[in-house]
This record gives sequence, C-alpha cells and structure tokens, in this order.
Amino acid sequence: MDGTLLVKALMALSPVVLLLMLFDRLDVFNVIRMRTILALLGAGGAIAAFSFIANWRVMDGFPIGLGNYSRYVAPVVEETLKAAPLLWLFFHNRIGFKLDAAIAGFAIGAGFSVIENLWYLFTLPDTNVSAWLVRGFGTAVMHGGATALFAIISHEMTERQSEASAATYRFNPLLFLPGLGVAIVVHSAFNHLGGQPLLAMAATLLLIPATLFLTFARNDRAARQWLKTDQARHIQLLADIRAGHFADTDAGHALTALAAKLPAQRASALMQHAELNIEMVLRAEELILAAQEGGSVAITDADREKLQRLAASEHELGAAAVAALTAALGLTRNDLWELRSFRQRAFASAA
Repeated sequence: MDGTLLVKALMALSPVVLLLMLFDRLDVFNVIRMRTILALLGAGGAIAAFSFIANWRVMDGFPIGLGNYSRYVAPVVEETLKAAPLLWLFFHNRIGFKLDAAIAGFAIGAGFSVIENLWYLFTLPDTNVSAWLVRGFGTAVMHGGATALFAIISHEMTERQSEASAATYRFNPLLFLPGLGVAIVVHSAFNHLGGQPLLAMAATLLLIPATLFLTFARNDRAARQWLKTDQARHIQLLADIRAGHFADTDAGHALTALAAKLPAQRASALMQHAELNIEMVLRAEELILAAQEGGSVAITDADREKLQRLAASEHELGAAAVAALTAALGLTRNDLWELRSFRQRAFASAA
C-alpha cells in the first residue's frame, strides 16, 4: 500500500472508529461488552456487503437514475437492513439503557461504513484525498449516527414496555417505525447534499455527535433515577419475603396458589427461587450503580455460586413456573436485563 492510499484509508476509516471508541468510554455503566461491540461491527460490515447486492437488484426496478435512487431509495434499503440486528437485540431484551442502544446502533453503522469505504478505496483508488475526507468525516459518521438515532428513538418508544411487567410484554414492530423513519430522513438529507459535500460533512459532524452526547448526558441522569427507584422497590420486596409479609399480598397469594399445584419439593424450590431471584437482581443493581458513581464492587465466588443455583432452580422448575413467578414478583424486562447482564459479567470475569 503506497503512502497516498494509506492517507486515504486513514481518512476514510479512522474517524468513525475513533468516535465509537469515545462513545464506549463514555459508557459509565460499562454494560455493553467489547465482544458485543465487535460483533455489531461485524454485523454492520456484513450488512454493507449484502446491501451492495440488494441495492443493485432493487435499482433495476426503479428506472429513476442513480442520483434519485441514492436520495430516495437507497436510504430505505440500507437503514432497514442496518435496523435488523437492533430489532433482534430489542426482541431478546439485550439492550437496557439508552446509552447501550446508541452505542450498539453506532457500532452497526460504523461497521457498515468501514466495509463500504474499503470497497470504494480499492475500486476507486484514483479518487482525490478530499473525497475521502468527506467520506470519512461525513458519510461514515452519517451511517453510524443514523442507525444510532434509530436505536435511541426505538428505546424511547419501547421504554414504557420495559418498565412494565415482563409477563405482559408483547413485541410490537410498529413502535420501531418512527426511529426507522428518522434514520431514513437523515440518510436521505445527507445524500441530497451530494453536490455540496463539505456542507454535508460539516452538518454531519456538528449535529450527529452533539445529538449523541446530549443523549448520553440525559441517559446518565434517567438511568440513575430508574436504578434507584428499582433498588428501593426490590429492597422492600426482599424484606417482605424474608419477613413472611409477602405471602399476605395479592402477588404472594398468586405465588402460594402456584406452589400448591406443585409437588412439595418443587413448591419449596419455588419459594426459595423467588427470594434468590430478587437477591440477585438487587446485587446486579448494586454493581451497576457502583459503576455509575465511579466506584467498583467485586463480583465474588459467592455471587457466582448463587447465580449457578438460580440457573439450576430455573431448569428444575421449568419455563412455565418461572414465567408465573416472574409475573407474581412483578419483575420487569429491565429487571431481567439487569440479571442477565450480571450473569454475563460474573462468569466472564471468572473465565
């Protein structure tokens, strides 16, 4: 690789990757792991490769010229494809904070832009340096930012569901359409400025990082409040269970009725599982809050042993009983996400 091509590659590829690293450093909760970010980068790259084929096939059906296609059709195709991995993450409850959503979305867009720019680097090697400046600081950041905006708006639209009982959750694809619409409009607006590349680059560098930084600042306050509220509720619930008061509540009656339908050994395991479940959710919240406050709490072997007991208990009780217990305890999708993140972190640190 000659020196000029190396300079072009650095301009085309490094800005979006450096921004992604910066956003990851701003994640004070540190709940989205580097392995996940790398997987999302890879997914974005794979989508870029697939989009070349998809755009080529779709463009055959739209005899409107390359310029109009890039303004009105390509944004729809590409943003829909980039949204797909995020839909999978939301469906499987792999995203907790809005900050996680933004970083995940930006990672997918960054992976997309890296492969796209690599393709153009090797197919258009004679393009001047200024074009790569625009692609690196403009187009690449736009791809990351548009997908991050989709993730942020989708998180906002689904937040109420995440705070409600996990037992009543139903995945609603319509809640993701506003975010997809915004991502498509941002992408299309950028492509409309194709004749003014420096303006497009300047607008992208000004608006997208500023929007994401504001989101991060707002997320920090909102997430802390959410965690504090949840922690207080779970402390009271655990105290009620251990003092025997929980059995006198409506949820306790429901759990008692469920236990009555089970063999004596499994009924006892159900009640023990309820206490251990809340204890581990509380432990997860303690760790996340400690990270948010700049401290750290060590995950102990006792934590791992309890998580293993919890997993074994879930297997013994079966999916139906665990789902009923989740409903009786009033656990939300946020609670289940906290517990899942705790499990991952606990056993990853052990490894």
